[in-house]
Amino acid sequence: MAGGGGGGPGPGKVKAGSRPPWVGLAAAVWVQVAAGSAYVFPLYSHAVKEALGYDQKALTMLGVGNDVGENVGLVPGVLANRLPPWLVLVIGSACAFFGFGTLWLAVTKTVAMPYWVLWIALCIGTNSSAWLGTAALVTNMRNFPLSRGTVAGLIKGYVAVSAAVYTETFNGMLGNSATNLLLLLALGIPTACIVVMYFVRPCTPSLEEDNSTEHSHFMYTQISSVVLGIYLMVATILGDTLKLSQAVTYLLFGIMILLLLAPLAIPIKMTLYPNKQTKEKPSTLAPSYSTDSLSGADPENSEPLLGSASATLATRAHESDDSTDLDVLLAEGEGAVNLKKKRGPRRGDDFTFLEALVKADFWLLFIVYFCGVGTGVTVLNNLAQVGMSVGANDTTILLCLFGFCNFVGRILGGSLSEYFVRSRMLPRPFWMMCTQIIMVVTFLLFATGLHSLIYVSTTLLGICYGVQFAVMIPTVSELFGLKDFGLMYNFMLLVNPLGAFFFSALLAGYIYDKEAARQHPGVLEPSNCYGPDCFRVTFYVCAIVCCCGTLLSVLFIARIKPVYQMLYASGSFRHPRSQQQLH
Repeated sequence: MAGGGGGGPGPGKVKAGSRPPWVGLAAAVWVQVAAGSAYVFPLYSHAVKEALGYDQKALTMLGVGNDVGENVGLVPGVLANRLPPWLVLVIGSACAFFGFGTLWLAVTKTVAMPYWVLWIALCIGTNSSAWLGTAALVTNMRNFPLSRGTVAGLIKGYVAVSAAVYTETFNGMLGNSATNLLLLLALGIPTACIVVMYFVRPCTPSLEEDNSTEHSHFMYTQISSVVLGIYLMVATILGDTLKLSQAVTYLLFGIMILLLLAPLAIPIKMTLYPNKQTKEKPSTLAPSYSTDSLSGADPENSEPLLGSASATLATRAHESDDSTDLDVLLAEGEGAVNLKKKRGPRRGDDFTFLEALVKADFWLLFIVYFCGVGTGVTVLNNLAQVGMSVGANDTTILLCLFGFCNFVGRILGGSLSEYFVRSRMLPRPFWMMCTQIIMVVTFLLFATGLHSLIYVSTTLLGICYGVQFAVMIPTVSELFGLKDFGLMYNFMLLVNPLGAFFFSALLAGYIYDKEAARQHPGVLEPSNCYGPDCFRVTFYVCAIVCCCGTLLSVLFIARIKPVYQMLYASGSFRHPRSQQQLH
């Protein structure tokens, strides 16, 4: 088997060549669009409520199950280092099939099921997002180790735009049928993953620091993704405001499919017009990516699928480490060294998950991320009610605006942080600090309750929310390596359900219901609240939390600045120990 020796079955062979990583990135686009199934809960939640006779409280708890399933990804994070990506995708597909299939059986009244079964089914169905996202993100981060911010922004950007893809499909092709949508989720997600799973695989990473061709490919992919986002926003608004004919609807859907296929143009172009100057340079590759292991000549020495790309960049350093370990053993034998006092990894090295858990920087990143995303998800979960409270009755446009700006924020966060970390060695969390300052102002704008400011506030919050997400991902990989990156990344995602629980369910829900009861004293369970007081206190609390996050991010940036100066001293990601071996 092509897996690494010594630690059980390896996840698979590394694919040679410069074209396969781009094929994998194009395939990951479809995986990530499929992984946005958790975002479409509002499209079928009303049908679930009516078909099964649930009240609003029961439906809200289903929404909690939706968030829990999407964000609790510790299991796929652990298995990402032990299973090949195709198997991770198969497990995610099975989750979607059984989870959403069960919901479809219940909504169509084919099989009568108790509430708790449907809650678990929804958790399982949306948990497919964690499996699909982990496989796509971790694999592509390691296939492009020198462009982590750009890749993270692209991969997660397509997840953000997936809600608009599903909405366009729901409105145009499914006739606004919730049962058809559930059937699409149950059958469509597995079908998409089965079609592309062969291409989402570990490949020989590009280790050239100044590769203009690679930069142009990333630029093309980013531009095509932005065009897709703009197109979906315009198409959604047109579909919501105009009555389109069936022919026009099919045309809009076809254009969307072509835009989703746009990243595939890169490997096609590389096939038709190969660049003969970018032949593989064996001397720059790690042993784990040598031509022998790629051809299967020596499978015993090949690395597992998700063996660290950081280790690939530091191959010669590891050879030096082996000789250093021998010297330490000899010195220990002479009584000069106590081997028990072996020092653990430093920031920038590969950490295990348990080693990272005891580091202050890991928890600083978690808390700073919680302050930004935990408060942002509160507005996202209540955006329809926020809009209605200030008189913006057409909440579809509001949700579409937030989704598009969230997508733009993820693209900008990845590319901007990548540019400045290379040119100025500026720590990526600097952008988390900047966006949280803007979020403080944004929450104060929301608190005014003015209808004229709701769209401006939503735009700013969507961009800032997306930047937070795109910056967190490469920061984790740079500070703690790619060895257990899948697990660390999914641990950070626990911020979403935690923020939804504390700021949305406990705080915003309580204040909203209390104000609604005050406005409707004769009604036992008033459903709607109007006016700025519905969320004003919630927005003030969120602004204070973001102020605390800003202060903590200043401390965090000061602590990790030397790490970034060490990692990016050459203008591109290079482990310092690998640089020392070149002199």
